[in-house]
Amino acid sequence: MFVCMCHAVTEEQVKREIDGGAVTPRQIAKGCKAGTDCGSCVRRIQALLGEHGARPCPTARLAAKLGLAEPVEAQAA
Repeated sequence: MFVCMCHAVTEEQVKREIDGGAVTPRQIAKGCKAGTDCGSCVRRIQALLGEHGARPCPTARLAAKLGLAEPVEAQAA
């Protein structure tokens, strides 16, 4: 199934990026260009990151701790 129609990136390609160490949508984009055009796939990329055990980046944890964002645990749900 395609995740990013703009660059024809499949779910499997995104999962490979995650398996390769990507933990943020930006790192996914750097590896396969998903999310770099219209951006409509970014939420699906975030969901895949959560589903496949990618840890939230330190910035997200800090923002949650400071009350600037919802808790990291809630973001993954």
